[in-house]
Amino acid sequence: MKHIALIATAALALGACASTPASAPASAAKPEARSYLVSENASADVDAALARAQASGKRVLLVMGANWCSDSRALAGWLETDRFVDLIEREYELVFVNIGMPRTGDGHNLGLARRFGLAELPGLPNVLVLTGDGVLVNPTTATGWRDAGSRTGDAIYDELATLADTPA
Repeated sequence: MKHIALIATAALALGACASTPASAPASAAKPEARSYLVSENASADVDAALARAQASGKRVLLVMGANWCSDSRALAGWLETDRFVDLIEREYELVFVNIGMPRTGDGHNLGLARRFGLAELPGLPNVLVLTGDGVLVNPTTATGWRDAGSRTGDAIYDELATLADTPA
């Protein structure tokens, strides 16, 4: 019985995170990283990034996801490539926040999303672009990253480059 419950929990968790379709060709491999470490105080990490952004005139790129999620790992992998590192160094203060498994009741740091005006996180990852004073720049797209694993690097880069200059 415990095995059935474990399988059901895993199925629910994977349903909260879209993954690359099984029909994707092997050549479509994406970079991958496990950047969603559990922080002692994720809110303080975000506050520090906001302070740095305010001082530098950059924006905060707050990526909320989990290492168990293939889309979260794919997005984190792209963000570690040289092209993205250059963009992030120029335009953003990057913070990864682990949000656990919200759909199974094991969510972490969900108050951060509410703090910036998002009532719920329907899946993961989530990408919040914030001004240095904490204004959410992308309220309509912040929770729309469930397909990050199937997006191209160019599409992700273009969206982040646009968000760096989008008026708040």
